[in-house]
Amino acid sequence: MNAGKYSRGYFCPPEPCFDWVKKEYIDKAPKWCSVDLRDGNQALVIPMSLEEKLEFFRKLVDIGFKEIEVGFPAASETEYEFCRTLIEKDMIPDDVAIQVLTQSREHIIRKTFEAIDGCKNVIVHLYNSTSVAQREQVFRKSKEEIKQIAIDGAKLCEQFRQTSKANIRFEYSPESFTGTEPEYALEVCNAVIDIWKPTADRKVIINLPVTVEMSLPHVYASQIEYISKHLHSRENVVISLHPHNDRGCGVADAELGILAGGERIEGTCFGNGERTGNVDVVTLAMNLYSHGIDPGLDLSDMQSLVEVYERVTKMKIGERTPYVGSLVFAAFSGSHQDAIAKGMKWHEEHDPDHWNVPYLPIDPKDVGREYEADVIRINSQSGKGGIGYIMEQMFGIDMPPKMRESFGYAVKSISDHIHKELSPAEIEKIFNDKYVNVETSFAIDEFHFKRKNGITADVAIIKDGRSISREAVGNGRLDAVSNALKDSLGIDFTVVTYKEHALETTSRSKAAAYVGIETKDGIFWGAGIKTDIIDASVSALVSAVNNSGLV
Repeated sequence: MNAGKYSRGYFCPPEPCFDWVKKEYIDKAPKWCSVDLRDGNQALVIPMSLEEKLEFFRKLVDIGFKEIEVGFPAASETEYEFCRTLIEKDMIPDDVAIQVLTQSREHIIRKTFEAIDGCKNVIVHLYNSTSVAQREQVFRKSKEEIKQIAIDGAKLCEQFRQTSKANIRFEYSPESFTGTEPEYALEVCNAVIDIWKPTADRKVIINLPVTVEMSLPHVYASQIEYISKHLHSRENVVISLHPHNDRGCGVADAELGILAGGERIEGTCFGNGERTGNVDVVTLAMNLYSHGIDPGLDLSDMQSLVEVYERVTKMKIGERTPYVGSLVFAAFSGSHQDAIAKGMKWHEEHDPDHWNVPYLPIDPKDVGREYEADVIRINSQSGKGGIGYIMEQMFGIDMPPKMRESFGYAVKSISDHIHKELSPAEIEKIFNDKYVNVETSFAIDEFHFKRKNGITADVAIIKDGRSISREAVGNGRLDAVSNALKDSLGIDFTVVTYKEHALETTSRSKAAAYVGIETKDGIFWGAGIKTDIIDASVSALVSAVNNSGLV
């Protein structure tokens, strides 16, 4: 590898432009323009069909996009037909503007205006490339000649607007802006603005694209600030940003660019676009949301957007894609799971005004995710906190802390042995098989209590196919049954933990009980789940003794 063959092909502004650094956060959402149907579509291996584009358009409208770039009508018959279909079938809501892209070439501009005939609200997006590389290598023209291309296109657009009945706004992009000298890009933009003469009622959009990422994001922010400070009719101009993601910094470019004066973002849902993609509008919007700013887009049913996107584009959302990937809220680490479980419990108890749960930057429920299915995921790295959380939240099983720890090790061991994640149903089965109503070596067939010398238990024990009856006294029911077992089976143990609670996981109410016994070999656990709490308690004791190996 020869790093010396590369040079920094970007240009810093001719004056210091770092006022944006003084801002701590973005205080309001930018205007959003989806370019999924144009920039995103042209990046697909198999471009969307007309029906797929229409479905995606409807979804973008439902989410709340008010500006949607629908294509390059002069590029192909499919693009032209899509634009005409939206207009002729009256599919564009009155508060939504479609956007069409056109190069600064006469026959393309003419075809573009034919495509938008009859449209209520439309943005005509004119562009030509201005970078050093494009000027020298592609067009082989001087700065003046390149600027003249922009001027001629702007004049022609204005000429066509005069005879159009549509509500037309204009947008201009010095394409390959990041490889253009900022002062020259400013000169071209101002020349276009002077032709279009924007007003407060009909503002002009100046779009400054990161056509190819070349610099660190702070350089792009300084470029935006420079242009913003020196544009003609600045009060009647909307500065738009269109970041691509070649260096993986598209979101950072957009956020710093907004701090520096950007007011509008062109991007795609989930970042689909040429090369490494466009800026991810969903990530940008959710970043704002996580700071308490309404993004102006409704992403509460994120999965439905994912479903439409993946089906019509044939693209897949990465598992770690921020806010939407299948694993972005998942915690496998035991310490993370424990902190999340405790944080969720604290939140339930205190009901605070602001979300602040460890390891969860937003509430997963806000984007349609579930804690049990999406947050706590169990594998060999998991801990007692996460496993206990799953059992309690999904199945109502609230084990004593020490039993939860023991069960956690058992689950981790099984996951480690089979090398896979365990589903909640699999975890519940492990619990039931290991602890609940265990009668491997013996069982209690029947028991009765009476108040005599404290509590006296009359117990019928089944072992090796025969019944053994014993009567024993204790300071409580469970103690009396324990003494009966010790006497009849010739064993010794101490009940060290007992817990019970109602279990409401089925239509018929049940009771759960947990017993821990200590022997010379350690502590052993059992659980009982019955319709009666006394039955559950005795079953838990029997399970613990059976698990101890004493019998």
